[in-house]
Amino acid sequence: MHQYQKDFIELAIKHKALSFGEFTLKSGRTSPYFFNAGQFQTGSALAALGRFYAEALVQSKVEIDLVFGPAYKGIPLAAVTATALFDQHQRDLPYSFNRKEAKDHGEGGTIVGAPLAGRVLIVDDVITAGTAVREVMSIISEAGAKPAAVLIGLNRQERGQGSASAIEEIEQEYNIPVVSIVCLDDIIEYLIQNNQDDPGLIDRVKAYRAEFGVS
Repeated sequence: MHQYQKDFIELAIKHKALSFGEFTLKSGRTSPYFFNAGQFQTGSALAALGRFYAEALVQSKVEIDLVFGPAYKGIPLAAVTATALFDQHQRDLPYSFNRKEAKDHGEGGTIVGAPLAGRVLIVDDVITAGTAVREVMSIISEAGAKPAAVLIGLNRQERGQGSASAIEEIEQEYNIPVVSIVCLDDIIEYLIQNNQDDPGLIDRVKAYRAEFGVS
């Protein structure tokens, strides 16, 4: 695990974006952990988050021309990622995001920011069913641009209704990578190294991974 990944997990725990306990997911599964990027609610947390997203992109070596944030959680994530790419990696890239409903006055339309063009990076927090990503793919295609990758905070490494995860389905359907700052295996590794006072939690997370996880 890279240091930035460990720092991301610690930041997420500090701000309760990553919580442990018993959570009922939309799928009906009972999960021993939950991730919600909406808990990053301060300037310092967002600045750090942008650095982590930018570092994950740089590590992936995916080449992009524009950063795009799907409404709503993807909007601040795209902004801080673009900022960190410039501040930390000297890569000055345009960014944009979409509105849920088209605006019929002012500049109009559904896209705010730079025009969609070239190789587009989609930035979001997690992929659950993949619905939001598929909607963005249509927007990108209609603009004549091309998706380059999806960048998310956490890959739950979890099956959907079938044997594949929503992330694997996106990768196969659009032939692009889904890059994550961390995956569930990284969280398990972190817990083993830093949470030895509660081995029961580690066992519960491992059991969940064994039951619902993908390879």
